[in-house]
Amino acid sequence: MPDRFRHRISRCMGVTVVLSGLLAAPCMFVALPRIATAQTAQRVVQGKVELASGSMAKGAIVYIKNAKTLEVRTYISTEDGSYRFGQLNPDANYTVWAEYQGKKSKERSISSFDTKKVFNIPLKIAG
Repeated sequence: MPDRFRHRISRCMGVTVVLSGLLAAPCMFVALPRIATAQTAQRVVQGKVELASGSMAKGAIVYIKNAKTLEVRTYISTEDGSYRFGQLNPDANYTVWAEYQGKKSKERSISSFDTKKVFNIPLKIAG
């Protein structure tokens, strides 16, 4: 192949690579805000489980129920009675409650109309 053809082909290929990079770059920037929005749109429910005596309930089972799908997730409270549920759907209503040694807390509701991202809900086990 003559040198002049090689030079033209490599020049054309270089232009193609540059053009494809220029066309792909805006697409990446358009996709980034959607990804970031999807991650920040999710909600968190957290709090502590307290006993009637005022001490924290280590090992209480905390339940959260999605009213839309009826899915129930559980969490065993930590040493200081803490619990946390992340990645909750902002378009669903939830009910959260705790059980400890056969006793149950009141059920607390979280509405899909509430725009908060983080809910701090203390749960108290009746005496």
